[in-house]
Amino acid sequence: MNYYIIYKPYKFISQFTSSHRKKKCLGEMGFSFPKDVYPVGRLDENSEGLLILTNDKSLNFKLLNPEFEHKRIYLVQLQGLINSEALKQLETGVTIALDSGPYLTRPCKVKVVPKPEKLPPRGHPISDRLPTSWIELTLTEGKFHQVRKMTAGVGFPCLRLIRIAIEDLRLENMQPADVRELKRDALYKKLHITA
Repeated sequence: MNYYIIYKPYKFISQFTSSHRKKKCLGEMGFSFPKDVYPVGRLDENSEGLLILTNDKSLNFKLLNPEFEHKRIYLVQLQGLINSEALKQLETGVTIALDSGPYLTRPCKVKVVPKPEKLPPRGHPISDRLPTSWIELTLTEGKFHQVRKMTAGVGFPCLRLIRIAIEDLRLENMQPADVRELKRDALYKKLHITA
């Protein structure tokens, strides 16, 4: 079995091929992955950060099943200066729209953080004139565009979204398009998964 973590760059989709010629895929990152490796979970095209790639089919179930409540931590830049009322609403749950209908998100952890000092530049810079704030959001579920829908739902649209950790597996000093190969035992330990 193969296990990789990557820093998915902004404007890349979380798959190796696409029928849409203008979409950048993981296969264009300049690393030769085994043909049977696939992403565990997804990050949308406009999101960046930690993504796991593997050919271990059991990892998908162990990591993505909501009943196991694995923590995913996101660094989020918001439009506007977030207030305590919006933070409390994020923590207790926000009703978001899913294809199946309205959904109340599970309680989560959120805290305001200072603007990160050493973030890699993003393809489309955000104007310095725009008032923004940064939060760290910890979820135990992953619905479609959940973070974006949650922050927009409390009045603070997401401008930049970076997944920085899954459980104890962290981006650390990785840069966009960086790839690290891990051993199964080391990965499972960081993810708090038993074999």
